[in-house]
Amino acid sequence: MWDSRTEAEHLTLRHTDRVLSASFSADGSRVVTASWDNTAKLWDAKTRVEQITLKGHASYINSAAFSADGSRVVTASWDNTAKVWDATTGAEILTLKGHGSGVNSAAFNPDGSRVITGSWDKTAKLWDAETGAELLTLKGHTAVVRSASFSKDGSRVITASDDKTAKLWDTKTGAEVLTLKGHANSVMSASFSMDDSRVLTAGGDDNIVKIWDATPLNREFLPKEITPPRPR
Repeated sequence: MWDSRTEAEHLTLRHTDRVLSASFSADGSRVVTASWDNTAKLWDAKTRVEQITLKGHASYINSAAFSADGSRVVTASWDNTAKVWDATTGAEILTLKGHGSGVNSAAFNPDGSRVITGSWDKTAKLWDAETGAELLTLKGHTAVVRSASFSKDGSRVITASDDKTAKLWDTKTGAEVLTLKGHANSVMSASFSMDDSRVLTAGGDDNIVKIWDATPLNREFLPKEITPPRPR
């Protein structure tokens, strides 16, 4: 973790293999990390003390994220499942089964009642976070879904795919709302702005970040492009 004012390294948190994701709890007091060592770990963000190790996946864990209230964690794994965990005890609450290939990402909606997952099987799935029931399957991408996340109001989902597009979906019906086309290669991640009016997409090999209008009246619109500087 880094102090944004001084760029000083404060803490180093270690797994026994490659770490694929890391995120804070909403209150900033904890960090959850996901690793190729088949575990996720919860840490105290101030002391770097490892509080809990989440064990139960049979393969790499690609991502891990807290619910908004910090009470649960959701993990996504190459073992074709996502899991919901109690963030206080480390107990496994649910296993979300239904994808036909590895799960790349998993995230809660704002009120913690739903989970969205994105998979190598080219779909995203919406789940009931209390029962584990599969609610919707979002089909439309023609390649791997790299990431999937909710809008801040929970009414839409944004997915990013190797098919060079991102897609917006209605979370009640599963209908595809918009397809964002413009990247020359895989779209590695996509997310909404805080007011849900815009979408940010990150390209892979095209080295481009795009900002899109997420509320057009038709499907014809142009993004603004940001080209990050290349490392020296």
